[in-house]
Amino acid sequence: MFYLTQKINIGGQDIQGPIEISGVPENQITLGVIVSRIVSLIIPIAAIILFIVLVWGGYDFMLSQGNPEKIKSAQGKITAGIIGFVLLILSYFIVRVLVYIFGLEGFI
Repeated sequence: MFYLTQKINIGGQDIQGPIEISGVPENQITLGVIVSRIVSLIIPIAAIILFIVLVWGGYDFMLSQGNPEKIKSAQGKITAGIIGFVLLILSYFIVRVLVYIFGLEGFI
């Protein structure tokens, strides 16, 4: 049976001294480990998709040849890429703040 604690010392009437219950084993899969793995996969994939969207929008803008519909479509892609960039940066900083608040520096 595993206890989700760091370390507990119970000083009882035992002859052998205090009883020590250790925390989560090194190889135990916890919620923190799962979140860490998901975040470490999602952020690089999102950055690659962001780069592709920005390049695609720039390519469409260059090849629009003054057509207002194509220019508007290209500007929409570039705007979506910039908004995605801002959301990507914000999500990274929110995760870092939550890691700091909950003391999960070893997981991420």
